[in-house]
Amino acid sequence: MVERDNRPIVYVVSDSVGETAELVVKAAASQFNSTTIELRRIPYVEDRNTVKEVVALAKDNHAIIGFTLVVPEIKDFLIQEAAKEGVPAVDIVGPMIDQMTQVFNKGPRNEPGLVHKLDEDYFRKVEAIEFAVKYDDGRDPRGILKADIVLVGVSRTSKTPLSQYLALKRLKVANVPIVPEVEPPEELFKVSTPKCYGLRISPEKLNDIRRERLKALGLDDHANYANMNRIKEELSYFDQVVDRLGCKVVDVSSKAVEETANFILNIHKNGHR
Repeated sequence: MVERDNRPIVYVVSDSVGETAELVVKAAASQFNSTTIELRRIPYVEDRNTVKEVVALAKDNHAIIGFTLVVPEIKDFLIQEAAKEGVPAVDIVGPMIDQMTQVFNKGPRNEPGLVHKLDEDYFRKVEAIEFAVKYDDGRDPRGILKADIVLVGVSRTSKTPLSQYLALKRLKVANVPIVPEVEPPEELFKVSTPKCYGLRISPEKLNDIRRERLKALGLDDHANYANMNRIKEELSYFDQVVDRLGCKVVDVSSKAVEETANFILNIHKNGHR
């Protein structure tokens, strides 16, 4: 039975979800008042019978086919069937792939769904960054048990930038500040030990960092925050906490954030402490 509709139809055909093809078709349709054009997405086209059905529908409805098919056999079959039935068919990514093949002197993978996989990777990264922000500096202890990595350290041991760097590697990171007057959250002692990393720093290095921080804020660099006795007290308490946790400890005194991150990533990747 022939489908009837007053609006022109474009069939969006893909061997994946079809998002790329639909976006391109919508962009083109916007030049013709896209509300007057009907898009019908046909995803996961992997066999010739489906191609024949789509071409038949397009012919009956005087429609156009826009496609992103990367498997050569299916793409060629659609082009042949469309030509045979007099159906206009537009290869959306093929010309670009052909040009890249010639210029780069390298053959394409011809694997469906790679853009979708890249999108998933992007969203995992965004999710990890949002996680790091939400559970930064112990502001919500519930994140500790949800995290892939938990960082523990006194103030100014680069917990936040390290969390963000690891988030760019798609790891969900929570960090917990260690302060002598404050008992660490109980969730910290429930977390799996291999996920937890203590960030150790020398008293002298921490003193320098804190004094510079106070100066940058326009404050007295001899405040208790940068007092050596106070710093040693904090670091002593830090040692007590990480001993209770039994976690891996990384000395960040002379390490850049990238070095510490790579150290943690290597351990995490290898699945051992």
